[in-house]
Amino acid sequence: MTTLVLAVVPLLALTTPDFLVSELKQDTIRRVGSQDTETTSSTSNAPNQLRTIVLDAGHGGKDPGTHGRYAKEKTINLNLILQLGRKIKEKHPNVRVIYTRSSDHFVDLYERGAIANRNRADLFISIHCNASPSSSRVYGTETYTLGLHRTQSNLDVARRENAVILQEKNYQQTYKGFDPNSPLATIMLANYQHAFIESSINFAEKLERSFRYNASRKSNGVKQAGFIVLWKTTMPSVLIESGYLTNPDEEDYLRSEEGQDEMTDAIYKAFLRYKEEIEAGG
Repeated sequence: MTTLVLAVVPLLALTTPDFLVSELKQDTIRRVGSQDTETTSSTSNAPNQLRTIVLDAGHGGKDPGTHGRYAKEKTINLNLILQLGRKIKEKHPNVRVIYTRSSDHFVDLYERGAIANRNRADLFISIHCNASPSSSRVYGTETYTLGLHRTQSNLDVARRENAVILQEKNYQQTYKGFDPNSPLATIMLANYQHAFIESSINFAEKLERSFRYNASRKSNGVKQAGFIVLWKTTMPSVLIESGYLTNPDEEDYLRSEEGQDEMTDAIYKAFLRYKEEIEAGG
């Protein structure tokens, strides 16, 4: 199966549609002093500063995402994102925190990435909840970066998340005919490698390590797949699947104050390590 996928990708790359080609022309260079941020004079001229982070709560409004017995994904995502943002702002007042949504409303996938690009963000974090149609016993975290999916399960996750565009107005025109239900289209999207893939993987690895050691979670590892919300961004970007709402125990955990505090604390600690590393020039 893997051999077949790898053989198809070069052919798809030859017929990349306009909506992907246009993204290649975006300026992906982080320039010191070029961002409209609220920083002190002592840090505004320092190189490699992480000044702006965009936090994305997946789904929202008319799009509930997946669900468990009681919880809706859109609600869990928003709770986690807002709590994470509060922790970052409390401990790093010079870091500008921007939310793609801070309430229960629908935001188009392309607009989420566009928000990060307009604000010249240095990091983009999207939080989601997972689902397993085949078994209620599947559990654990996983963090995705944009890239070529290695397994059918990675493809299934990407297709499920990308299907949100069907609820957007004029999605056929916006995404130039991209079909979220087409495996080949998702493979083509995954083949679009942005300039920050190594940094994205670096941060994703820190996240999964933090979930294991700081929240005692089972880590399903760092994975790659073709997510629309990630290809729109021109900075290191990750999509976190915080757990499976189809697993009753994980649903209860993600709904609880303790679980949400542990998860956001683990994400914050990974963020802190990543921030310290890049600001030290690592």
